Amino acid sequence: MSSCDESAVRKWVEAQMGGRVVECSRQPRWRPAYFLELEREDERLLLYFRGDRGISDSSHYALEHEMTCLQVLEAQGIPVPHVFGFCSEPRGILMECSPGRADLSTAHDEQEEQSVQRHYMEILAQIHALDPEPFIQAGLKAPSDPDRLALADLPLWERGYRRAKSQPEPLIEFGLLWLKRNVPPPADSACFVCGDSGQFLFDDGRVTAVIDLELAHLGDPAEDLGALRSRDLSEPLGDLRRAIAAYEEFVGHPVDRFLIDYHTVRFSLTTPLATAPILTRARPGVDLIQYLCWFHVYSRAPMEVIAMARNIELAPPTLPGDTSNRHTPFFDDLSQRLTPTAARDGFSGYAGQTAYRTAVYLARLNRYGPALEADDIADINELLGTRYQDRDRADDALETWILNASAEADADLVRLLHRRCLRQEVLLEPVLGEFAGARIQPLD
Repeated sequence: MSSCDESAVRKWVEAQMGGRVVECSRQPRWRPAYFLELEREDERLLLYFRGDRGISDSSHYALEHEMTCLQVLEAQGIPVPHVFGFCSEPRGILMECSPGRADLSTAHDEQEEQSVQRHYMEILAQIHALDPEPFIQAGLKAPSDPDRLALADLPLWERGYRRAKSQPEPLIEFGLLWLKRNVPPPADSACFVCGDSGQFLFDDGRVTAVIDLELAHLGDPAEDLGALRSRDLSEPLGDLRRAIAAYEEFVGHPVDRFLIDYHTVRFSLTTPLATAPILTRARPGVDLIQYLCWFHVYSRAPMEVIAMARNIELAPPTLPGDTSNRHTPFFDDLSQRLTPTAARDGFSGYAGQTAYRTAVYLARLNRYGPALEADDIADINELLGTRYQDRDRADDALETWILNASAEADADLVRLLHRRCLRQEVLLEPVLGEFAGARIQPLD
C-alpha cells in the first residue's frame, strides 16, 4: 500500500464508522495493515484494517472468506475480533483492535505461558465442536470424500504451484508424492478448522482473541494440531506435547500421532508451494528475504517430520570455509552501510531492516554460495550416478528421478533434501530473525 492507499483507508473508515480518524499507523510487517484510532462523539475506538496481500499466494482464499469466518465464529461465541465492514478499494477488513498481544514467548512467566496455552487449546476444542452447518450456509465447502478430507486444501495450493512453475523443485515434488502415497484415514468427520492455527492475542493469562483465519475451512481437526507445530517455528507456543495432551483432555479422546505428523508435513509444504512462484518471478516491492526464509525453513520442516515418523537418521552437511573473492568487499561494504544505526519504530524501520537483511544475505551468497551449490550438485551426482556440473540440469534430473522413484528411496531423498535446506539456511543464518534455531517439536 502506498501513502495514497493510507489516505483512502482513513477516508473510508471515517465514512464507514461515522467519526474522525485521529491516529493511523501502518503495521511494521510484510502485509499491508493499519492500526487506527477513531474519535466518534464521546468515544474513541481502536480499529485494525487488515489489507489484502496483493500477491499471488492470496488467491486461494479471498479476504471476504476470512471476514465470513470471523462473523460466523463470533455468532457462535468464539472470541474473535468484531468485524465492522469490508472495503473494496483498497481491499481490506475493518475490525476491532482486540486487546492483548501476540507471541506467547512474551508471557510474563511460565505460569502465564501454560495458562494461555491451555486456554487456547480449550478454545480450539470448542471451535472443532461447532456445528459445521452455519459455515456451509455461509459458503464454506465440505470435503467431498475421505481423501479430500485428508488432503485438506493441498490440491488448491498444488494447482497454483503447477500453473506458475518455471523451474525444477525437487523437494516440493517429493513432498507432494509422499503426501499422496501416505494418505491416512481421517479420525473424525469434517469440522471448522482454523487452518493456520496457533495465532491469537492474550493478556493476563487468557486468550483475548483468535486471529488470522484466512486459511480456515472445513477439514479434519488434526489439521490444526499439525499447523501448531509449523507455527511454533516462528512464534514459540510452549511445550506442544503438553498442549496436545490438554486438547485431548478437552475433546475426550486421543489423537493419532501419525495423523498429526501427516498434517504437519502437509501444512508446512503449503508455504514452499505458495512462495516458490513468488521467488522465481521476483519483483521489486515484495519482502523477498522474508519469503526466502519462509521457503527454506518450511521446506526443511516436512523433511524433519518425515524423518521422525519413519525413523530416518539425519546428519548436518559439512559446511565450506570462507571463499571470499574480489566482489566480497563491495557486498560487505553495502551490508555495513545499511546496518541500522538506531532503533526505528514503525514501517520505515521495518523497510530499513529488510534492506539490511537482503544485503547481508547477498554478501553471504557471494562468499559461500558457489561452494554450497557445488555440494548440492555433488549430492545429486552421488545419488544418481551422474556427473552434472550445472545446478539447473542437476535439479531437473533429480526431479525426474524423484517422480519415478519408489518409496524405498524415501530415506535417501529425505537426507539429501534436508541437507540442501540446511545449506540454504547457512546463507540466511544471520538474518533468519524469528526462525533462528527453530526446529520442529517432536510429539514423543
